This record gives sequence, C-alpha cells and structure tokens, in this order.
Amino acid sequence: MTSSLMARAAHRYGLRARDLRACWQWRNSPPVHDSGGPRADTEMLLNAPGRQLMADLCGVDETVLARALPSWGQEDFKLPAGEQAVPAAAWRIGGAVLRPVAFGCQLCTARRTGAAVRVVRYAPRWERVCVRHGRWLLDADANQPLEHLDLRGLPEMVAAQRQWAGVARRAVRVGAEPERVFALAYAVVARWWEQAFGWERETAWPRRLHQVAGGDAGGDLERWRIVGRDAVVFPEVVAVAGALLDPAMAELVWADSGAGRPRALPVDGMFCRRLGEQVGRPWLGPLAATDHGGPLIAWMGSVIRLRRGAGGPPGYDNDPWWLRQEHQPATMAGQLRVLGKEKKAPGSGTMWRAAVPAEQRMLITSTIDSAQEQLLQLRGVQTGPTADVARRLLRGLGHSAGLIENAWKRTAVAAVNGGVPLHEVARWVDMPVEVLREMLTTDGREGG
Repeated sequence: MTSSLMARAAHRYGLRARDLRACWQWRNSPPVHDSGGPRADTEMLLNAPGRQLMADLCGVDETVLARALPSWGQEDFKLPAGEQAVPAAAWRIGGAVLRPVAFGCQLCTARRTGAAVRVVRYAPRWERVCVRHGRWLLDADANQPLEHLDLRGLPEMVAAQRQWAGVARRAVRVGAEPERVFALAYAVVARWWEQAFGWERETAWPRRLHQVAGGDAGGDLERWRIVGRDAVVFPEVVAVAGALLDPAMAELVWADSGAGRPRALPVDGMFCRRLGEQVGRPWLGPLAATDHGGPLIAWMGSVIRLRRGAGGPPGYDNDPWWLRQEHQPATMAGQLRVLGKEKKAPGSGTMWRAAVPAEQRMLITSTIDSAQEQLLQLRGVQTGPTADVARRLLRGLGHSAGLIENAWKRTAVAAVNGGVPLHEVARWVDMPVEVLREMLTTDGREGG
C-alpha cells in the first residue's frame, strides 16, 4: 500500500511518518475506528505531483511504483490537478479503494528491510499464508491487536495455499473468474462454520481453532471463533472451490435433480455425499443437502437450470458463480464490532452504525422516508366521491405498504449480514424462520 511505503520511507530517512507526510497537502484526516483509534488499513491517494514527489523520495521511477502499488494510479476528484498543482494527498479506507487489506508478515519485512515495522498490503484470502514463517495474516480493517495467527503444526494450511494455484488455473480454463469461485466456496464453508457449533462429529475445526489461539480458545471462544474463522476453514474453502469446478460433480447435481425427469433434490443425494467426502467429512452430505436457502443449494439450482436450458437470458439466475448479498459472510471486523457492542442498551444506534454499511443504511432510510411521504400525501385525498377517494387511498396505501415491506426486508438482510442469528430476526418480525429465509432468498433473486 502507498501508506505503508511512505511509513517505511520515513523510517529510512530517520523521520517519523507524520513528519514526512508534511511534504504533501492533505484534504482530510485519517479514518479512525469507532473507538477513536487509528485504522491500520488507511490508504492514501496522491495527485500527479504527489506521486512524482513520492517517486523522488524513494529514488525509483514512477513506473516501478505503479507495478508495485495497486492504488498508485487511483485518482481522487478532491485533489488538485494541472501543471500548477502542488503535491497533495487524501486519506481513504483501503478496502474501499481496491480490495481486502491484510497485515504483512513482520518477519519477512525485517528480512528484506532490516527493520521490524508493521506493514499492510492488499491481499486476497487465498494469499494469507506466509509459507516461510507459518503465519496466517489477518484482515487489517478490524479494531483488534493481532496481526497474524500461528500456523506452525498445521501443514494443511500451506498445502491448501499451494493447491489454490491449481484451482485458480482450472477456473480460468473453464471461463470462470477465480475470485468469484473462491468467494462462493468461502460463503459455503463460512455458512457451515456457523452451523458447526452443534456438529458433534466435527473434530478438525476445533483442533485448528485451539491451535491458532495458542493452545486453548475456551477462555474467549466466541471471539476466537470470529478471529480464527478464515484461517481455520481455509483448507475446506479450497477443497470446495475445486469440487464446484469439477464437471463430474456437476453431473452428480444433474443426476440428483432427476436429469430429464425433474424431482426435488434428495437428502441423500450423490453430490452432497461426495462433497462431504472431499472435505473429509463423510457425514456432512445430508446436512449440506438440507440447508435450503444457502449458497450451495443456490449454486446447484443454477447448474440444473443451465442443463435444462431454463435459465432465461444471461444473468444472475443462471450464473453459478453469482453470490447473493444475503449469502456473503459477515466480515471479522463487523462481527467483532457487534460482539463488542451487543450488551449496549436497546435503542442505541452505535451497534447498527458499526455493523451495517453506510450504503445499506442510506437505502433503508430513503425507503422509509419515501413511505412516510406517500402516507402524508394521502391526507389530502379524502374528499370527493366515495369510489374515487377509496381508489386513491387503496392505491396509495398499497404503494406505501410495498415501500415499508422493502424497508423491513432490507433491514432483515442487514441484520443477518451483521451477525444477528436468523432465528432472532424471525422472532422480531413474528415470522417462522423458514418462511423468513425463503422470503429473503426470493427477494434476493428478484432484486438481482
């Protein structure tokens, strides 16, 4: 990251990072966590003079930095441009600029630079294992002190990262984007992770979790289940990604669906049974097959529709790698924020702001405001012939009801994505869990 490079450049000059940053004009303040502490995943965007100044300080050509820094060429409309512009910069959150941000391995950094300093970098989850030092590099956007987890004694982690390279090449060969394949597999396994708390026959994940927690996660199990999830489930994510790309596995889905004679997917279907075997859990098949409304069943449905030619025009409905919003796993940062604030008094808005992205909050607020405006307008239509008034009122109320329904569905999705169990949300809206799950799933299909 550019911000990480600037900190290391300051160190080489014997300066503090903030002293070196004074060479640029800044358009805003660095982002902070809700607690007020600095974020590790802050990124800086530079204008053209600012990039030239950075290159001069580093003593390398701009083209070299452009290859090394993913955000180097990112522009920001707030920064001055033109020949007379001065070096300027703006602070941003790294994950909002490009992609997920992780800590770098301090031991690798010290080996290359001679200084044990903290660095952060853009790194997808399939590149989080430091093979040399046996570490899992954690997300840098969470307000927690750990930068890595110790993977020594867990050789399956290194093996999974090496295996992913082959899975990614296979995805490219079949015309799928590796990033989307990984995201879907990650969603499938993360959903299993949430369900596995009650799986008596699950032994691999508890063993790994205790190991990355330093030997025993029991003292703070809920927190360690959040912090350790991505590392612990990584081998299974890679295995599931490989299975979903296997044409033979797609054939099993087709056979389970009845092929030319459609039928409901069976609990003891061959696909889920084989998938369970491939992740080392022969007993998992029936549990995966009955997880209706999850990402795995959605993938199977897309495969079946494509084979039957019933998917309609190209789009999410017949795209096996399309991941619905409600299926996206909650991030470590979001779950930790919820965990840290779950004991606050009812009615506090802090937890909601922390767990729900600003874009979703804006959509929910806008929908509620629109419904309120529609209802206010109905006050002025209660004069005239009975039939006309009744028609206008019913149409207006129907429109407002649709807006309110849309708002509560968005709110329910935001709550689930923020880490609230589905059964809790169902209780709040006075609705059976299965009915709510089907409603949210259907809403996701219709909304695209």
